[in-house]
Amino acid sequence: MFGYKRSKRPVEFGPYPVENLKRDEKIIEREAQSQPVQDTPMNEGSNSFLTEALKTHLSAFEKLQEPKPYSKPAPVPNDLELRTRDIKGSGYFLDASQVGIFKTIENLWSTKANKEHSHAIAILVKYSDPIDDKNIAKDWVAGNEHLIATLLAAEIALDISGQVSSMGFFSKVHWRGSTDIDLNKAAILSGLAIRRNDKIINPFVANKFALAIITTNYELKIDLPLDNSIRNVKNLSYYLGLSGAVSGLERWRRRRRPSHLGPYPVENLKRTKKITTEIFKDEVPRVPSRSNMYVRTAFGDLSDKAKRESDRWSQKHPVSQGIVRPSWAIKPLQDGTVAQSIAPKTINPEKNTRALKALSHYMGSAITGVCEVPDYAWYSHDKRGEPIEPYHKYAMVILIDQGYETFLGGSGNDWISGSQSMRAYLKGAEVVGVIAEMIRNMGYSARAHSNLDSQVLHVPLVLHAGLGEQSRIGESAINPFLGMRFKTAVLTTDMPLNPDLPIDFGVQLFCSKCSKCARECPSQAIPYGDKVIFNGYETWKPDSERCTVYRATNSKGSACGRCVKVCPLSKDTTWDGPLFHQIGSWLGINAMWLKPILIPIAIWLDDKLANGNPVDQKKWWLDLEVIGKRSFKYDPNNYVVAAKNTNRPKINPKKKKLKKDNIAYFPASTLPPPDMLKPFPTDRQLGLKIARRAETVKVAIERRKSGGKIPNEYIPSYEKKLET
Repeated sequence: MFGYKRSKRPVEFGPYPVENLKRDEKIIEREAQSQPVQDTPMNEGSNSFLTEALKTHLSAFEKLQEPKPYSKPAPVPNDLELRTRDIKGSGYFLDASQVGIFKTIENLWSTKANKEHSHAIAILVKYSDPIDDKNIAKDWVAGNEHLIATLLAAEIALDISGQVSSMGFFSKVHWRGSTDIDLNKAAILSGLAIRRNDKIINPFVANKFALAIITTNYELKIDLPLDNSIRNVKNLSYYLGLSGAVSGLERWRRRRRPSHLGPYPVENLKRTKKITTEIFKDEVPRVPSRSNMYVRTAFGDLSDKAKRESDRWSQKHPVSQGIVRPSWAIKPLQDGTVAQSIAPKTINPEKNTRALKALSHYMGSAITGVCEVPDYAWYSHDKRGEPIEPYHKYAMVILIDQGYETFLGGSGNDWISGSQSMRAYLKGAEVVGVIAEMIRNMGYSARAHSNLDSQVLHVPLVLHAGLGEQSRIGESAINPFLGMRFKTAVLTTDMPLNPDLPIDFGVQLFCSKCSKCARECPSQAIPYGDKVIFNGYETWKPDSERCTVYRATNSKGSACGRCVKVCPLSKDTTWDGPLFHQIGSWLGINAMWLKPILIPIAIWLDDKLANGNPVDQKKWWLDLEVIGKRSFKYDPNNYVVAAKNTNRPKINPKKKKLKKDNIAYFPASTLPPPDMLKPFPTDRQLGLKIARRAETVKVAIERRKSGGKIPNEYIPSYEKKLET
């Protein structure tokens, strides 16, 4: 508890102290003597709306169970401990509760044995904490607990299977309802369970878990089965977290919180009627999806090199390669047919909101908020250039934690960086995808918006839903509990909901005093200067072109999240986090009046403690690079090589602050037409000129008071042509 030993605990040990459990090698022989048990159907809850949504997504995963290996074996180490650290670390990074590895035996297979698959990786996902009795989501989930945990376990197993196959090895994923093996036998052999009274029991979570198994010919270091004598493992050491694992007290804290509020004390935040930064909603232009800088990269608007890398820059590591396939598999499920009749007990906005939030947290989101969707938060056109008319009133916005343990181990621009984003994007897409499908089954229109296909801009919705404030990083928001360490997914709907209010936890003052992200940005894309008005928003405007080009062409890593890594607010604020993180978080939220005094101290102390440096004990992944033309989709013609170089920078507090930002702005007037399918190069010189004449917040407010016109920069170029 309070961070004791946590900073030194290897990620591959996982969130439970399973390394301390007694083992018995003799059980392997016992299991080899018993016959495999045939698979049995899963129990299903009475709420068919959620059940069908879960089964639809699980069915999409079934097509991915046995991927073809890439064309060449990867140069993986001969040391089985290093291989296993990579695989187990990946499992825990992907939110597995426990991971075990074992050698397969002939009696494992309920069908003909696959003798090529010599090893197996077992993924255990525990049931989430029960939903409150008065929350209607409790009835939705009842009976579906195993189905939900199976969906989450299957996704993690598919990710790892894709990782293994990208390294040139065979693999196949098995889960209840779609398996060639005896899952109970696998649980025993992997050291994740013991047999007791004809039941399979895990020492920490009893029988409240689901399994998914990857069989493979990738040789790994095995775990031994648990000793059957194991009884009470939740001792004082467990509750205090003395091993560095998640403490029993932290689990107790989370379990006792109201389900709709989630694991963090969002109820203590200061709520305001207005967002803490100006948004001139009558001046904000709606922009097309074609204007997104990552889309522009693919079309060749930024540079030839960036275009060549656009298919792979965030997916050029085996871990992210595993994440790619499930992401694309559920993308078609983001929208669908709406049932003709409205489900009973779904017309109360307050009850609906509490239930959707509770279900979101149950499925793995860190924090959830709701808002009405302003028109300017919709893209004007989709990726095909088709116009988008705003079609839903409400948005449910979820934050997915990118994973604190891996966050500590990474540098922000190394080989795991792209996977950190991709992992959170997939988890978010899975959560909003299932809930959107459930809402449609209930008779309300709903659509999920993921990183692969979104018709809304996420940052304005994060601000409106009370999940963050605008930050110096500009086109990102900061959350008071996660800092910058999150990705978003959005669900829009017409189901009656109660919007949340925006929050104020002092970020505008904090970011005005802190410029650590600007100092450490490898592409100098974050401004040191003050906020401006850009496209009608008050913001510290970053250089989106520089940022995107660096992320796409980073040759010593995959993508970049260096700003996320070094932000002083990206901390662990749970009971297991360092004590000064907890104190700082409490003061920052509950003693706003102290901020003028505390902020300079906090910024100085953050550098003094070397926060932002990678923690070597937390690095679990192998530095490998995927080579191929199409790594944004799974392609067996690709192959993996050892990375030639790796970014591993440390913070540089002595670096001098730039006297003048050399940042270019590309507002609405400079953007490509929505249906432009050929390159539309950025004009950097024009962007620099526009930046130099950008309005300050004070000037913009005075202009509006005096009746001044909207700056031409805010008017999309294609709209000007239509007017002409």
